[in-house]
Amino acid sequence: MKLEDIGSRRTGMVRKNCWEHKNCGRFPGGPKAEEFGVCPVTVHQDLNGAHGGKNAGRACWVIAGSLCGGQIQGTYAQKLTNCWRCDFFNDVKKDEDPTDHGFSATRLGMEKVIEKVRK
Repeated sequence: MKLEDIGSRRTGMVRKNCWEHKNCGRFPGGPKAEEFGVCPVTVHQDLNGAHGGKNAGRACWVIAGSLCGGQIQGTYAQKLTNCWRCDFFNDVKKDEDPTDHGFSATRLGMEKVIEKVRK
């Protein structure tokens, strides 16, 4: 199994990253990256493959300092309440809950799945 397929039992499913879903333009080379800076989610490689995303693209809620809604978000604990109300977060949860690996709202949970797949 490839990392980008983690949790996916359904073939052909389009798995958008947060910057694609939110259309923020803050990815490297994106239209708003120079003006507002690159969002740390787009370059955070430790969670590459989590929930089938690129870098932390489908795990943005666990990355401190992510840019969401035009504002820099705080730590995981500070921003999680907002994340639970986020349409993207809930879309990922809905996509991943029924899969073999399930959904994880924590970084530790995602890292454990990635570790299993890499073995």
